[in-house]
Amino acid sequence: MSLAFCGNDNNSAAYNVDTGVLNNGCFLDALTVVPHVFLLFITFPILFIGWGSQSSKVHIHHSTWLHFPGHNLRWILTFILLFIIVCEIAEGIVSDGFNQSVHLHLYMPSCLAFMAAITSIVFYHNIETSNFPKLLMTLLIYWVLAFVSKTIKFFKYTEHGIGLRQLRFGITGLLMLLYGLLLAVEINVILRRRYMCFAHPTEVKPPEDLQDLGVRFLQPFVNLLSKSTYWWMNTFITAAHRRPIDLKVIGKLPIAMRALTNYLKLSEAFEAQKRPQGTLLQGPKCIWTALRQAFGRPLFLSITYRFMADLLGFAGPLCISGIVHHLSKENHTIQPPHLGIYFISSQEFLANAYVLAVLLFFALLLQRTFLQASYYVAIETGINLRGAIQTKIFNKIMHLCTANMSMGGMTVGQICNLVAVDTNQLMWFFFLCPNLFAMPVQIIVGVILLYYLLGISALIGATVITLLAPVQYFVATKLSDAQKSTLEYSSERLKKTNELLRGIKLLKLYAWEHIFCSSVEETRRKELTSLQTFALYTSISSKTLISALLAGKSKLNMHNHNHMGRGDKRKYIIINGLVFFF
Repeated sequence: MSLAFCGNDNNSAAYNVDTGVLNNGCFLDALTVVPHVFLLFITFPILFIGWGSQSSKVHIHHSTWLHFPGHNLRWILTFILLFIIVCEIAEGIVSDGFNQSVHLHLYMPSCLAFMAAITSIVFYHNIETSNFPKLLMTLLIYWVLAFVSKTIKFFKYTEHGIGLRQLRFGITGLLMLLYGLLLAVEINVILRRRYMCFAHPTEVKPPEDLQDLGVRFLQPFVNLLSKSTYWWMNTFITAAHRRPIDLKVIGKLPIAMRALTNYLKLSEAFEAQKRPQGTLLQGPKCIWTALRQAFGRPLFLSITYRFMADLLGFAGPLCISGIVHHLSKENHTIQPPHLGIYFISSQEFLANAYVLAVLLFFALLLQRTFLQASYYVAIETGINLRGAIQTKIFNKIMHLCTANMSMGGMTVGQICNLVAVDTNQLMWFFFLCPNLFAMPVQIIVGVILLYYLLGISALIGATVITLLAPVQYFVATKLSDAQKSTLEYSSERLKKTNELLRGIKLLKLYAWEHIFCSSVEETRRKELTSLQTFALYTSISSKTLISALLAGKSKLNMHNHNHMGRGDKRKYIIINGLVFFF
């Protein structure tokens, strides 16, 4: 089959320009090629000749610290742009299947746009690392040309009655919006850095952390792609593979992650709650308010990432269900041509199994990315919280008078529990806090999808979970009481052991070893009994949860057997706990 940019169909309207060049769909697609060819032609010599001739072994502290204004926004918009362009390529390939010959203009400009988008972000990254913002003029011209070409294409579609029912119209509108936003980001860089049209450009200094060559933790200073993939850690991984690394190779932590910095942040949060009389509020509410003010923002970010990961997790089963459903029937329909080409709808686009497979890949990729980002932010926040509270506890201990220690107001066991156990419990609470907020979303969305697929039978599992919720609450309350009594017995045991060791000479003199040993062993037995109670309630909680899942699964299997008994020959698959009939 011969190839042609506008196709070689007989009596094709692809080359008809009687009503004007801009009223022809093929020429509109050809117009959008111009900005991408311009960018590729200008930037390739700079990338492969200019920076390619330089040594790639640039010191890591001089190549990561500089971020132009709108750095993260530019990377996010570029990622979205790449995804929309991939959708445009897929839409062009699917639309080309309705034609008698191959129409390259349906997807070739999108392929060039994909290459240009990747080139633009690589070009921008090299400009950032070299601190040469004047070369951003190339990107400014490219965003202007791309925005103008997509705007012309969008309004021509509108003139010919092409609307939201056609997928290409929506993709063109989104691309026009994204190019406009990237143009705004570029203009913002010009206004803030003042590298052109201003006499005195803005000078930028590296952060205080990177002025110290001992700081090698670069997560806050690398670009967004390296943050999400932890690419900057390859240096440590390869070095550790060759030979063991020590603390000197790992280096220091950034200032924002040090215990003193987080302690000062927490102290400021406590000071902000002072009453007009100068006294602090008392009670758990005061503590939780201070923790929310000091560490609430990164925790909220972690919860947001977890929500997005959980929602994307449901895309996998839905895509697989769509693939299985649409492979069994033919969805080839002919649409009337517009501008000499055929436009498909969103339903026809999503009915293609190959499209759903690509969407499944992107959904799983994004889900894992957001999930890892949620884990990282939650763990980092929990560690910072533990360091701040431990520093505050040690600072308080240093200000205690000796009478509190000698008269039993504060024992060594209590101090050890506060420093080692309680701070770890708070840290783990921050680790698991995103799960606490994400669990209701998983249950609600899962039940809605099951109800959509199975009908009233899906409510059986939700009813079982709802009925077992009070049991789980009761068990959780008992677990909390058992853990509290365990800590009290542990503190008492440590206190007696400390007194025994301090007065060991006197005990030996009066032969009181067995008396004190019996007292310590009695306290230890109580502690073990409390630990056994804790383990018992933990097993009850686990068995209750597993029983609920098995009950829901058995009900679903009974539902399927009932349908089969009535002559319903539908098959079903179970994916991630969701059942899909087809």
